[in-house]
Amino acid sequence: MRATRTVRKILSHYEGETPGVKANLCRMLMTGKLSGTGKMIILPVDQGFEHGPARSFAANPAAYDPHYHYQLAIDAGLNAYAAPLGMIEAGADTFAGQIPTILKCNSANSLMSDTAGKNQAITASVDDALRLGCAAIGFTIYPGSDCALDMFEEISAMREEAAAKGVASVIWSYPRGEAVTKDGETGIDVAAYAAQIAALLGAHVIKIKLSTDHLMLPEAKKVYEAEGIDIATQAARVRHCMQASFGGRRIVVFSGGAKKGADSVYDDARAIRDGGGNGSIIGRNSFQRPREDALAMLGKLVDIYKGKD
Repeated sequence: MRATRTVRKILSHYEGETPGVKANLCRMLMTGKLSGTGKMIILPVDQGFEHGPARSFAANPAAYDPHYHYQLAIDAGLNAYAAPLGMIEAGADTFAGQIPTILKCNSANSLMSDTAGKNQAITASVDDALRLGCAAIGFTIYPGSDCALDMFEEISAMREEAAAKGVASVIWSYPRGEAVTKDGETGIDVAAYAAQIAALLGAHVIKIKLSTDHLMLPEAKKVYEAEGIDIATQAARVRHCMQASFGGRRIVVFSGGAKKGADSVYDDARAIRDGGGNGSIIGRNSFQRPREDALAMLGKLVDIYKGKD
């Protein structure tokens, strides 16, 4: 596998990293139908933990089987597959070496009370990732939660260990909690802040949500208006989030969110592409569809990121 010039340039932005981390980033960037383009599509399947099995898989019962997701990611030519420990373990031997995997190392669930605080439990380790041959660990943080400082400390320690052992780190940076309004969770000022926090914590790949033009923070709103920061379109907002990710020196992928119409998924991808984002991490919008429909959708997303649509 010879890295393309585009991939080598991306890797050059990670100046403080070990060869092992860069090798695993290269592995993801050089896998699948987007190999070498600097773009990525990742299949994340942690929704069973987050939302429960029926809400996640009843729409497409074949998806109850962890092997289904491995095979979908492989057949669609995706860059990587991300899931919690049990799902990775359930197919790690059968699919060894066929698709880079990301071990999701913390999770929440929908059975907790509203008073529990926005937090996640650590459910896997860096050594688990090594044992299973994973390219990266994944970890969620909730900027805006009263538990956020603890989460920052947890991923700081885990990321340090992972880097020392040659494993890359993907941070899901999702604003929510006591300090964030519902509209603020996807407001552009908060989204850009979340991306910046993930970059500052040492994320090699940052996962954030697509944002709206809402501005939640009064002091930030003054700056956006005074400086005339363009947030009018989705592509402009993606571009701004890339600026917040060290001027585009970090890989940023954007989540697909809840299942929606195919045209909306494609429009999102075009905005990500046109705004300079690195790609999509798309779960429910793929595995909740029948397999053939999912493969067709993912194939069109590949074409969009290649500039063919």
